Amino acid sequence: MNPAEEIIRMRKLSQRYAYTSIQLHESIGRKIGLIGTDHKYLGFLIQKGQMTAGELAVLTGLSTGAVTGLIDRFESKKLVKRQSDKTDRRKIIIIPNIEKITKLITPVYKDFQDSTDELFSSFSISELNILGKYFESALEIMDREIENVNKK
Repeated sequence: MNPAEEIIRMRKLSQRYAYTSIQLHESIGRKIGLIGTDHKYLGFLIQKGQMTAGELAVLTGLSTGAVTGLIDRFESKKLVKRQSDKTDRRKIIIIPNIEKITKLITPVYKDFQDSTDELFSSFSISELNILGKYFESALEIMDREIENVNKK
Protein backbone atom coordinates (compact mmCIF):
# COMPACT_ATOMS: atom_id res chain seq x y z
CA MET A 1 0.00 0.00 0.00
CA ASN A 2 1.36 3.43 -0.86
CA PRO A 3 1.45 6.28 1.72
CA ALA A 4 -1.65 8.03 0.30
CA GLU A 5 -3.67 4.81 0.49
CA GLU A 6 -2.45 4.18 4.04
CA ILE A 7 -3.51 7.69 5.10
CA ILE A 8 -6.98 7.09 3.65
CA ARG A 9 -7.14 3.73 5.47
CA MET A 10 -6.18 5.44 8.76
CA ARG A 11 -8.77 8.19 8.24
CA LYS A 12 -11.48 5.57 7.62
CA LEU A 13 -10.42 3.63 10.74
CA SER A 14 -10.50 6.85 12.76
CA GLN A 15 -14.01 7.63 11.49
CA ARG A 16 -15.17 4.11 12.25
CA TYR A 17 -13.67 4.41 15.75
CA ALA A 18 -15.55 7.69 16.33
CA TYR A 19 -18.85 6.25 15.08
CA THR A 20 -18.47 3.09 17.16
CA SER A 21 -17.62 5.20 20.21
CA ILE A 22 -20.90 7.08 19.74
CA GLN A 23 -22.78 3.76 19.49
CA LEU A 24 -21.06 2.45 22.62
CA HIS A 25 -21.89 5.54 24.65
CA GLU A 26 -25.49 5.60 23.41
CA SER A 27 -25.83 1.97 24.56
CA ILE A 28 -24.25 2.72 27.94
CA GLY A 29 -26.52 5.73 28.40
CA ARG A 30 -29.62 3.64 27.75
CA LYS A 31 -28.36 0.87 30.05
CA ILE A 32 -28.07 3.25 33.00
CA GLY A 33 -31.36 4.99 32.28
CA LEU A 34 -30.07 8.18 30.69
CA ILE A 35 -30.79 9.69 27.30
CA GLY A 36 -28.07 9.14 24.70
CA THR A 37 -24.67 10.35 25.77
CA ASP A 38 -25.87 12.33 28.81
CA HIS A 39 -23.60 10.21 30.99
CA LYS A 40 -20.58 11.67 29.20
CA TYR A 41 -21.57 15.11 30.51
CA LEU A 42 -21.49 13.67 34.01
CA GLY A 43 -17.80 13.12 33.33
CA PHE A 44 -17.28 16.89 33.05
CA LEU A 45 -18.93 17.33 36.45
CA ILE A 46 -16.81 14.56 37.99
CA GLN A 47 -13.59 16.03 36.57
CA LYS A 48 -14.28 19.71 37.23
CA GLY A 49 -16.59 19.53 40.24
CA GLN A 50 -19.37 21.98 40.92
CA MET A 51 -19.92 24.74 38.40
CA THR A 52 -22.60 27.08 37.15
CA ALA A 53 -24.99 25.99 34.43
CA GLY A 54 -23.37 28.60 32.17
CA GLU A 55 -19.92 27.13 32.79
CA LEU A 56 -21.27 23.68 31.95
CA ALA A 57 -22.75 25.08 28.73
CA VAL A 58 -19.40 26.56 27.72
CA LEU A 59 -17.51 23.41 28.68
CA THR A 60 -19.83 21.05 26.79
CA GLY A 61 -20.65 23.30 23.85
CA LEU A 62 -24.36 22.80 24.54
CA SER A 63 -26.85 25.65 24.45
CA THR A 64 -28.04 26.98 27.80
CA GLY A 65 -31.48 25.53 27.05
CA ALA A 66 -30.00 22.09 26.41
CA VAL A 67 -27.99 22.34 29.64
CA THR A 68 -31.16 23.19 31.56
CA GLY A 69 -32.80 20.02 30.23
CA LEU A 70 -29.68 18.01 30.99
CA ILE A 71 -29.58 19.28 34.57
CA ASP A 72 -33.31 18.58 34.95
CA ARG A 73 -32.71 14.96 33.89
CA PHE A 74 -29.74 14.59 36.24
CA GLU A 75 -31.59 16.20 39.12
CA SER A 76 -34.59 13.87 38.66
CA LYS A 77 -32.19 10.95 39.19
CA LYS A 78 -30.52 12.72 42.14
CA LEU A 79 -27.17 12.80 40.32
CA VAL A 80 -26.84 16.56 40.84
CA LYS A 81 -28.50 19.26 42.87
CA ARG A 82 -28.99 22.92 42.13
CA GLN A 83 -27.89 25.52 44.64
CA SER A 84 -28.18 29.29 44.43
CA ASP A 85 -24.87 31.13 44.28
CA LYS A 86 -24.35 32.90 47.59
CA THR A 87 -22.81 35.96 45.90
CA ASP A 88 -25.14 36.22 42.90
CA ARG A 89 -28.61 34.75 43.35
CA ARG A 90 -29.18 34.81 39.57
CA LYS A 91 -26.57 32.09 39.19
CA ILE A 92 -27.27 28.45 39.91
CA ILE A 93 -24.44 26.15 40.99
CA ILE A 94 -24.66 22.54 39.83
CA ILE A 95 -23.31 20.22 42.52
CA PRO A 96 -22.59 16.66 41.36
CA ASN A 97 -23.30 13.71 43.63
CA ILE A 98 -19.97 12.03 42.85
CA GLU A 99 -20.72 8.93 44.91
CA LYS A 100 -24.06 8.28 43.20
CA ILE A 101 -22.65 9.03 39.73
CA THR A 102 -19.71 6.68 40.29
CA LYS A 103 -21.98 3.95 41.65
CA LEU A 104 -24.20 4.27 38.56
CA ILE A 105 -21.50 4.36 35.90
CA THR A 106 -18.65 2.19 37.22
CA PRO A 107 -20.33 -1.23 36.86
CA VAL A 108 -21.21 -0.55 33.22
CA TYR A 109 -17.73 0.67 32.29
CA LYS A 110 -15.65 -1.86 34.25
CA ASP A 111 -15.41 -4.55 31.54
CA PHE A 112 -14.73 -1.96 28.85
CA GLN A 113 -12.01 -0.29 30.92
CA ASP A 114 -10.45 -3.64 31.81
CA SER A 115 -10.41 -4.67 28.14
CA THR A 116 -8.91 -1.33 27.13
CA ASP A 117 -6.21 -1.65 29.80
CA GLU A 118 -5.47 -5.17 28.55
CA LEU A 119 -5.19 -3.87 24.98
CA PHE A 120 -2.81 -1.08 26.02
CA SER A 121 -0.69 -3.55 28.00
CA SER A 122 -0.20 -5.58 24.80
CA PHE A 123 1.84 -2.69 23.30
CA SER A 124 5.49 -1.97 23.95
CA ILE A 125 6.49 1.31 25.62
CA SER A 126 7.65 2.55 22.21
CA GLU A 127 4.28 1.72 20.65
CA LEU A 128 2.44 3.36 23.57
CA ASN A 129 4.52 6.50 23.00
CA ILE A 130 3.38 6.52 19.36
CA LEU A 131 -0.25 6.08 20.42
CA GLY A 132 0.18 8.84 22.99
CA LYS A 133 1.63 11.15 20.36
CA TYR A 134 -1.32 10.40 18.06
CA PHE A 135 -3.94 11.04 20.77
CA GLU A 136 -2.28 14.26 21.98
CA SER A 137 -1.92 15.60 18.44
CA ALA A 138 -5.44 14.54 17.46
CA LEU A 139 -6.82 16.30 20.55
CA GLU A 140 -4.98 19.48 19.61
CA ILE A 141 -6.46 19.31 16.11
CA MET A 142 -9.97 18.76 17.52
CA ASP A 143 -9.58 21.60 20.04
CA ARG A 144 -8.54 23.96 17.23
CA GLU A 145 -11.46 22.81 15.08
CA ILE A 146 -13.90 23.36 17.95
CA GLU A 147 -12.57 26.91 18.32
CA ASN A 148 -12.82 27.51 14.55
CA VAL A 149 -16.37 26.16 14.31
CA ASN A 150 -17.48 28.21 17.33
CA LYS A 151 -16.05 31.40 15.78
CA LYS A 152 -18.13 31.05 12.62
